[in-house]
Amino acid sequence: MLSEPSAATVRATLPVVGGAIGDITGRFYDRLFTAHPELLRDLFNRGNQAAGTQRQALAGSIAAFATYLVEHPDERPDVMLRRIAHKHASLGVAPGQYAVVHEHLFAAIAEVLGDAVTPEVAAAWDEVYWLMANALIAIEARLYAEQGVTADDTWREWEVVGRVEETADVATFQLRPVASPPAAAVPVPGFRPGQYVSVQVQLPDGARQIRQYSLSAAPGSDVRQISVKRVRGGAGAPDGSGRPDDSGTPDGSRTPDGEVSRYLHAHVREGAVLRLSAPYGDLVLDESDADTPLLLASAGIGVTPMIAMLEQLAATGHRAPVTVVHADRSPAEHALRADHAAYTGKLPDAAAHFFYERPGPDQEHPAALTGRVDLTALPPIAAGTRAYLCGPLPFMREVRAQLIGRGVAPADIHYEVFGPDLWLGQQA
Repeated sequence: MLSEPSAATVRATLPVVGGAIGDITGRFYDRLFTAHPELLRDLFNRGNQAAGTQRQALAGSIAAFATYLVEHPDERPDVMLRRIAHKHASLGVAPGQYAVVHEHLFAAIAEVLGDAVTPEVAAAWDEVYWLMANALIAIEARLYAEQGVTADDTWREWEVVGRVEETADVATFQLRPVASPPAAAVPVPGFRPGQYVSVQVQLPDGARQIRQYSLSAAPGSDVRQISVKRVRGGAGAPDGSGRPDDSGTPDGSRTPDGEVSRYLHAHVREGAVLRLSAPYGDLVLDESDADTPLLLASAGIGVTPMIAMLEQLAATGHRAPVTVVHADRSPAEHALRADHAAYTGKLPDAAAHFFYERPGPDQEHPAALTGRVDLTALPPIAAGTRAYLCGPLPFMREVRAQLIGRGVAPADIHYEVFGPDLWLGQQA
């Protein structure tokens, strides 16, 4: 992996680089988008950029990768790399773009650290960068090959053939591949429950913004289904970030609240055509799960991949214990709630536990619990349980800690983050 001279240099300079990594990534993105404004317009999530979350995620991944290399010289943080590669593949990231990133990242490092970046230091961190970049390029090439696409041929057109209003802020879109010629039958490619697709939308200002949405139904149907929550932020907050009115993109323009989700809710009906990527994502049921006790824990719109998993488990007759846990504000805001309960009910040894901040009158689920998720209120977790988590980071951190406290092995706890993965470095 990392050469011995470079490892020594990286180890010695990690505190300095790590301490400045936030400034470095901020300067990097400013440089990158000044030189390539099309990347902000058509590739990067403008809301995450305005909120600063993408910068935090990049900083965390670089620091985590470098730390891993010096602490585990004979290993590679494949969990972290796979997660990043799946996201990149869903966006159509191409190998040549890594050279563009390298140019502006290392210019930013030199600007922020100044004379501390000696030729020796620059060479060592250059080695770190290309170890990470080349590993990602290789993984992404395999992912593209598996899906039968290339980085420059990522998108396919899908027609909306159904729309269901799940809650006041969640709509389900059912899609079928657009046939060419129109009369031709187009099979719906398979995927693994828990995966997501990228959706590319052309907005009124001409930008082609991309967002990822989990597939909310199991494979095997003649349609593909996503369930989209309309993101509502504070006044002027981009994509629900909660930033004040003067927040916006680096060029000073405003980014509307949840611009893609709001567009989908406002404008996309049956007959509309959307551009989708192939399915990606590594939060998927393991092939060895057939006889394994499972726990599926979600909060809010994090329910979507869990619904696909539950439907698949019900369809395949999973017989080991399954514990279903979900947290939401209220039953009315619990998207896909009927499916959540129905698929759980089809399993021979499964139980659903729904926690609501405001439970209200609930005749359908009188056993619903009030407050935050508390696993001590549930029956004991079966030995050997494998857990899958999806929801806001505080929720997943809390549930993960409770699971470990109840004897679940950390290696058996898997998670999915919607948006930039600010937990990534901790889980490498």
